[in-house]
This record gives sequence, C-alpha cells and structure tokens, in this order.
Amino acid sequence: MSAVTTNQPLGTPTWIDLGIPDLDLAMSFYGTVFGWEFDVGPEEFGRYTMCLLHGKKVAALMPVDASSTAHWWNVYLATDDVDDTDARCRALGAESLVDPMQIADQGSMSILRDPSGAQFGLWQGAAHVGCELVNEPGTLLRNDLVTTDAVAARTFYSTAFGFTLDGNDELPGVDFTFLRRADGHEVGGIVGDPRATASSWGTLFMVDDADRAVAAVREAGGTADDATDMQYGRTADVTDPFGATFTVGAPSAGAGD
Repeated sequence: MSAVTTNQPLGTPTWIDLGIPDLDLAMSFYGTVFGWEFDVGPEEFGRYTMCLLHGKKVAALMPVDASSTAHWWNVYLATDDVDDTDARCRALGAESLVDPMQIADQGSMSILRDPSGAQFGLWQGAAHVGCELVNEPGTLLRNDLVTTDAVAARTFYSTAFGFTLDGNDELPGVDFTFLRRADGHEVGGIVGDPRATASSWGTLFMVDDADRAVAAVREAGGTADDATDMQYGRTADVTDPFGATFTVGAPSAGAGD
C-alpha cells in the first residue's frame, strides 16, 4: 500500500478530479469499476465529492452543468508555493485559466494551459495533501501528456518544474520522454503524437486484472477497448458514461513505483 501523508515534491502529480453532470451515475460507475466509496460534500462547496478507497482519498468528483460536453480527468501537480509556480508557468507561456486561490483550510490551487495546449492544475496542500493512496489497484498509477508539440511540452515542463528528460529505447518508434524530478523519481512522461486531436494529460488507474476491469466498465455503462499487452503490463483505454477517457492497467512485475 503506497500511502501519502505529506505534500509531494514539486511537479509530482498529486491530485485528480473529474467534472460530471450526474453525480449519482458517476458514483455508481466508479464505485463498480474501482470499488470506491464516496463522501459527498456540502452544497456550499458544490457537492465536491471525495472518492475513497480503504478510507483514504484517491480522487474527487464534482458536479457540473448538464449542458457541458467537456469532461476529463484533471491532474494537479504539487507545489509548495502556488503563487510562485503559477507565475513561473505563465512567464514560460502558459495561459492562466483559474488564478491562484485558497480553498478554505484545504490548500491552494490554480489551473493553467501549457504552451502545447494541455490543461493542468497546481495544488499546494494544507489540510488536504492530495491523493492519500496511489500505485495500488483502484488508485492513480501515473499521468502522461499526449501532445502534437512534444518539443514545446518538454521545454516547458523541464524549465517550470526542474524535470530532467530521458528517452525510452524500450518503445521503438514512439516519441516518449520520461519526466523525472531532481531526485531521479519518475513522475510521468510526454508522448509526441502528430495524430492527436488535442494535447491533454491522461490518467492511468492501476487494477488487479485489466480484462476484469474492462468487463466491469461495460457492465456499469461505460465503453472500453479490449485489454492488450504492452511493454509494462496489460492495459485498456476506457470511456465513462459521460465521455471522460482514462486507462486501466495491470502492471508487469517490477513496473511502477
């Protein structure tokens, strides 16, 4: 069990949430697929709902207007100073979507769009440090950025967060770059794909069995590709009932953290 009790180092994917038009349906779907339980927030906080596994926060669902057609898993990168990191990102060409703001005693956040066009958030934890459980079935395993402009993305994230960039010879023919913190820890990657319709951060959830997870997705009202084997495990791309996409994966022995 990979429990997290303190704020993650700069640039580490630390929190994820999803805007959905039907909270009850979302809880039914994600509860079936991942075994999550839910703590529905009060009306004054927009019923921002914590997703729990073994009693620990692993993600959140937030009700949005039913007319909205854009639903995706948002990734938030850790920072100890949201104002400073937000300003540095904007100076490097990121567009501010939500200015830095404090969320009660929970922490502070902002949302930006990087120079390649991908949206991401910043999170400076206080009472809420972010995901309290990761890298085990039913929780966040990793985030990778898929973009049509890998050069711009690599330049931005390496400069803004101090990441080092490493290629990957194990994936021939794929423009993939590992993002590593200054301590050498791998926090994600950048995939250059000229066929991508837009630049976006993807979310990969770990599961015990990718085929079983695909069956659960389909039974719960989502759609999923058949699971396939890749270098690091068995994965499948999934779309939830609202059109939000993510990936489920059962890693090979030794993969992950």
